Amino acid sequence: MEEVFIGIMERIAELIPELSYIDEDYGQLETAAENDSYPVTYPCVLIGETESAWSDVGSSYQKGNSSVTVKLAMDCYDDTHYSSGSYVKVRDRLAMAGRVYEALQGLKCSGNATPLTRIRSSGYTIPGLIKVYETTFSFRLVEKR
Repeated sequence: MEEVFIGIMERIAELIPELSYIDEDYGQLETAAENDSYPVTYPCVLIGETESAWSDVGSSYQKGNSSVTVKLAMDCYDDTHYSSGSYVKVRDRLAMAGRVYEALQGLKCSGNATPLTRIRSSGYTIPGLIKVYETTFSFRLVEKR
């Protein structure tokens, strides 16, 4: 599984260099919302919420039907209502979310994993004027027991 995380991090860093922070998701956004502190800088990508359903393949290996969730978080301090004249910032945020998807769709992170395939996406806001675009990818993984 670690190769999947590293593969995602490296691909995002390579193709979207304007991100200021890329890391494993261990609750940084929730911490910022609760404590008025900023453990991350924006825009950022957080990788986490993995899930696998494992089954035996022979006596030495297991196959996992797995998923990983990638969050793009951006601050929304720009005035983006239509008459503000800066509503194109909405398009910029959506375009960056699209770039994250395009960077990862079909990515093969290791020799024992199938390419990533998007299975779910959503967008939501959290306190502090932060917009989160969340995309979940599925893949199959084979590991030694």
